[in-house]
This record gives sequence, structure tokens and C-alpha cells, in this order.
Amino acid sequence: MDRRAFLTGAAAMGAGVAPWRPAHAQTFPTNVIRIVVPASASTPPDILARIIASALTDGEDWKTMVEDKPGALMTIGIADVLKQPPDGHTLLSVTTPITATPALMPAASLNLETDFAPVIHVATGYNVLVVNPKVPVHSVSELIDYLKKDRGKHTFSSGGFGTPAHLIGELFKLETGVQATHVPYVQFPQAIADLVSGVNTYQFITVLPVVQLINTGQLRALAVMGKKRIPALRDVPTIAEAGYPKLVAEDWAGILAKSGTPAPVIARINTAVNKALATEKVRDALAKIGTDVGGGSPEQFGSLVRAETVRWAKVIKDAGIKINS
Repeated sequence: MDRRAFLTGAAAMGAGVAPWRPAHAQTFPTNVIRIVVPASASTPPDILARIIASALTDGEDWKTMVEDKPGALMTIGIADVLKQPPDGHTLLSVTTPITATPALMPAASLNLETDFAPVIHVATGYNVLVVNPKVPVHSVSELIDYLKKDRGKHTFSSGGFGTPAHLIGELFKLETGVQATHVPYVQFPQAIADLVSGVNTYQFITVLPVVQLINTGQLRALAVMGKKRIPALRDVPTIAEAGYPKLVAEDWAGILAKSGTPAPVIARINTAVNKALATEKVRDALAKIGTDVGGGSPEQFGSLVRAETVRWAKVIKDAGIKINS
């Protein structure tokens, strides 16, 4: 079955689900709230989903469960949500890479704006540009010059095809004119180990797993890819401060519901999650994994998703990224 048939068939299966009645904010929820994570256990979307699920149980007395459904650039988890009734009892925990999925897998006919309704922006994480300390550079500009001197001889690694590390790496090549070969890893720890050992030249990587490696000199940090400096790496400039504002790329997370979910239900979930994000427990939990608290309205999150979808589609097109590349 091709991917178009996969998603279309999954959505069509919703017709076979038992009849349901639209929920209202006053009565919602009437059942367990299931948060589907289109990624593996212990990944950022999974961890964030469990933090929010726990907070909703504590703060709202809602029954919640988190279910991981990884694979096929998130389309397995996406299809699962699309076959459920649009009543708010099945939600999708998403991160930045989902906005690249429509362009990476056009056969899936996924349209985030029409297939899903935005609920809330949960958190924002940050990536850092790191190199092996044996690489003779100490700034972004020096890295660019270094890569241009030996065009095509260097590699950058990531935790997999279509991940933020991969997408930011391709954006970096487009904006700076450097050449480097992308090396995707199935096992994320191996990607880090190979960077430390010098197998690859550089990587854009989420901050938390490499802070200690940076502090002990096993990796050298050149720039944080967000809009501001972060407490964990106070002495590391932002990519904008390094002179490349177009390379700012934050790794956000949020929640989507199936399109057609009643607006009062979305508003109820949004209010509950905003309330959870304001608690010290949730803020501390997010801080421990190196992310900032999100929040805001569904409309604000929808604007973010739309902008990111356009941005990464252009990067994928301009870089000529293909699903089997």
C-alpha cells in the first residue's frame, strides 16, 4: 500500500467508528483523553506528551493516556488520529519535523491546515551547532571557511532523515554555500559518539544530551540556533549574533486535534494546558529537559505551524531532498 492510500484509508476508517455526539466544553471530556505520539518512547514529543498528560490528570482530574506510534516520518501516528472521531478525545503530540512531512512525503497527501486543528504550543527547545574539538574552528564563520576549503569532504550527522538536525543542516548549506554530506543515524547515541570520535565534522543537536560533553571539552559549541542565549550555555552566542539571522531555527512542540473538533472543546483543552503550563511542576519538568514553556491561543499555534510548513517546504525543495536520499 502506498502512503497516499495509507493515510486516505486510515481517514476513511473513521466512518466505521461507532456514532458519537459532539462534546461541549461543559461536559468534556466524557472518556479517556488519548495523546498519540508519532515518535518513539523517550523522544522529545513523547516526554512532553507525558508531562502534559500527567498535569491534566493532576489539575483537571482527566483520565489520560499516551501512546507511541512511531514510523514513516510520523504518518503512522498521524493516520491513527485521522481515523478517530473529531471530538477531542484523541490528540496528536507534534514537534517541528511534522511541518516537513507534507513536503517530504507528497504521496501521503497530508495537509496540516485542513487535516488538523491547532490546539496549543506546548514548549520550545533549542539546538546547538557543535564540532569535534579537533576541528580547527572556534566560530560559525571559521567553520564555513573551513568547509569551503575542502568542499564536499566533510559530513554532518543527525538522528535521522527529516529530523531538525537534518533540516537545519540543509538550511545551513543553502544559506552559506558550503558542501557537506548528511549522515543520518538510526541510533541517536551513536551519532553523538561518532561526532565525539571525529567520524563526522559537525552536527546541529538538541542541547540537553550534549551540555556535559561541551562543558568537558569533548565537543565545541559554536552557536545556539534559537533567538536568544540559553542558561545552560550562557557563553555560546546565538546564530544571529554569529552573523546568520536567517539560520534561526527553534525546535517547538505542540498539540493538534483532528479537523472538525468543536471549537468549544479545543478551547477547553487549550485552557487546561495553559493552566498546566503555568504550574511550577510543569515549568520545572520542562526546564530539566532544556525547553522553555509555550502556551497561547490555538490561533497563535496555527500561525506557527503554517509558517514552519512553508519554510521547511522551501528548504526541502531548494535542497532537492528526496524521501530515499
